[in-house]
Amino acid sequence: MTEQGELLWTGSNDYIAGSNISKFLDWLNAERQLEFATYEELWSWSATEIEAFWQIIWDYFEIHSITPTSSVLEKRVMPGAKWFPGARVNYTEHVLRCAEDGDPDRPFLLHKSELRPLQAMSWAEVVRDVHEIATKLRGLGVKPGDRVAAYMPNIPETVLAMLATAAIGAVWSTAAPEFGASTVIDRFTQTGPKILFVADGYRYGGKDFGRTEQIKSIVSALESVETVIWLDYLEITEALPDFGRAIMRWPSLVEKQPSSPEGFRYEYVSGDHPLWILFSSGTTGLPKPIVHGHLGILLEHYKSAAFHLDLKPGGVMCFYTTTGWMMWNTLMWAPLMNGTAVLYDGHPAFPDAGMLWELAAETGAQSLGTSPTSVQLMASQNISPKTKADFSRLENIFLVGSPATPETFAWLYSNVKPDLWVTSQSGGTEFCSGLVAGVPVLPVYAGEIQARALGVDLHSYDENGALLVGVPGELVIRKPMPSMPLFLWGDENFERYCASYFETYPGVWCHGDRITVTERGSCIVHGRSDATLNRFGVRIGSAEVYRTLEQIEGVADSLVVCIEEENGGYFMPLFVKLDGKQELDDKLISQIKRRLQKERSPRHVPDVVIETPDIPYTLTGKKMEIPVRKLLMGHPAATSVNLGSMRNPEAIDWYARFAESRREPKDKERQA
Repeated sequence: MTEQGELLWTGSNDYIAGSNISKFLDWLNAERQLEFATYEELWSWSATEIEAFWQIIWDYFEIHSITPTSSVLEKRVMPGAKWFPGARVNYTEHVLRCAEDGDPDRPFLLHKSELRPLQAMSWAEVVRDVHEIATKLRGLGVKPGDRVAAYMPNIPETVLAMLATAAIGAVWSTAAPEFGASTVIDRFTQTGPKILFVADGYRYGGKDFGRTEQIKSIVSALESVETVIWLDYLEITEALPDFGRAIMRWPSLVEKQPSSPEGFRYEYVSGDHPLWILFSSGTTGLPKPIVHGHLGILLEHYKSAAFHLDLKPGGVMCFYTTTGWMMWNTLMWAPLMNGTAVLYDGHPAFPDAGMLWELAAETGAQSLGTSPTSVQLMASQNISPKTKADFSRLENIFLVGSPATPETFAWLYSNVKPDLWVTSQSGGTEFCSGLVAGVPVLPVYAGEIQARALGVDLHSYDENGALLVGVPGELVIRKPMPSMPLFLWGDENFERYCASYFETYPGVWCHGDRITVTERGSCIVHGRSDATLNRFGVRIGSAEVYRTLEQIEGVADSLVVCIEEENGGYFMPLFVKLDGKQELDDKLISQIKRRLQKERSPRHVPDVVIETPDIPYTLTGKKMEIPVRKLLMGHPAATSVNLGSMRNPEAIDWYARFAESRREPKDKERQA
C-alpha cells in the first residue's frame, strides 16, 4: 500500500521553467519588483494583499473594460464584496477574443458522443454561430438580465447557447437531460427563464432516452418561458409538441440571415452583473441557486487555468462532465488560454472504463480531468491505459469530485506514465473553481492536494475558531474572493446565503468540508463536514474508511455513516457492495474489521457490516452519505432524498427499507 505523503513526482527543471507560474513569477519580479522564493511565499502574499493580487491578475491577463474602475475592492466584507467598481465587461468577449490569434480554422472544440463521431468546431465557426444566436435571441426580446435556461447534453450546441446568452448580458442556467422533470422544475421555477433550450433526448451506455414527456412537464410548469428552442439530437420527433408557446428548431437559430448585421455588439455589463446561475447538488430540499458575475468568473478562471492547470496556447483540455455539474462551466478555461476544449456526451465507461483515456489520446490532450471513482473502476477492471493508447502528449491529470487516495495517485503513475503531473483539486459550485489546487512547480505527494490556490485565504479551524495545522478541521475562507456567489437568486437580502455559509463563524466563510492543512502547506480533504463520522466525540473522515475497503478483494464499493442514538450512543453501519464472486461471510467481515482497526483506528471499526445491492450516487458521482444518514435517523424518504439528483434512484429504496426495519422493533418496544 502506498504511504500517505509519499513523494511520487517532481517536475524536471525544464518543465518547471516552462510552466505558466514560473513565467508569472519572472514577470512579477521584472514588472512589479515583487520577488518570491517559493510558492508558499507567493500564496501567503496573494491571500493577504488581496487587492494588490487581483489588480495584478487584471493587468496580467489584460481584462478588457470599456470604462475605468475606481478601486479594486470597495470593502473587505462577506457577503457583498464589490470588486472593481465601475468596470463594464463581457465574459463571452474574453472567451472568443483569441479567435484572430492564429489560424481561424484551428479547433475551438473537439467533440464526440455516443451519437456522433469525433469532430472539430473551429474558432471561426464558434464566433460566427455565437454572434448569430445572440442576434436571434435579441430578436426574441431577450434583454440583459433575462434568464435563459437549457435542458441539454454536453455538446457544442449547448456551449454556443451559453456563450450567446452571456454575449448579450442575459443570465444562463442549465440542467443535464438525465435529470428528472421534477429536479429541473425545482431549479428553473426559482429563476423564471424566458427562453428554454431543449434536446429531444440523449444516448447513454448504448441506450436511447427520449425526453419529450419530461420537456412537456417542464414547460408546463414554467409560466415564464416564452420560446422553446428545440434540438433534434436523437432525431426521434417528426412533429414538434404543442407547448402553447412559441417554438423553433435549432437550425433556424444558426442560419445566417441576409439582413443580419456584419458587426456584432457585445453587451458590456457591470462586473457584478449575473453571468450564470449554478445549482447546489440538492440531494435534499430545493437546490441553492448560486449567482456568479462576469468579472469574478473571468478573474478566477484566468488565474486557475493558467497557474493551477498550466493550460497554454494550443493546448487541449479533456474533462468528462455533464451540463449539471459546475465543471462544465470550467471547460471554457481552454479557449480563455487560446486552447481547445474537448466535449464528450455519453457513458464515461462505455464500452469499458478505458473509453475516456482513449478519447484523451485520440484528441491529443495535454490535460485530462477525471474522478478518483473512475480510476478505481479501471483498476477493478484491470485496465491499464498505457497498454491501450499513446499518451506522449499528456502532461497532467487532475482529479476532482471526491478525495483521491494515495493508491489512486500511485496507480496513475504505474498505469499511465511515470513522468506525469497528477494533481487532486477541490473547490465547489459556490466558486465555480478550486480552493485547493495543483501547482506544477511543487512536488506531488501521495493523497495530498499540493497547495492552497492563489488569492484564497483558506485555513482549517477547530469548533472554537482556532487555527489548526496538521490535524483535520473545518475549511474556512477569511477574505473575499471575486468568484464568491454574488447572492442566491431570490435571496438578495442574503438571509439564506448567510445561513448557509456564515452561521458557524461570523464573518468567515465555512465551506462545509473537513480539511487538513499540513506543515508544508499541502492539503488533505476528508469529505463533507455533515457526513463526518463523529463517534464518541472523535471526528473521522469516511474517505479513510473507503481507502481501506478499496484494497479488500471482493468489495466492489462501500458506504459508511454514523448516527447518534436516542440513548446517547452511536450506530455506525458499513454497507458493502460485493463483486459477485465473494460472499459476505464471517471471514470477510472479520477481515474488514481487522484491517480497519489496524490501518485506521479502533474507532473506525463499524458496528455492523451489511451487504447492499448498490451504493447510491448523485449525478455528479458523489456517494449519498447524508441522505442515507437521514433515513437512518428516522427522516422520511420524501424529505431525505431528491431522486432527480441521483444517478441510480432505484438504489435508495433498499436503504429506506433497511431504515424502516431498524425502526420497527423500537416502535413496538415503545408501544409495549
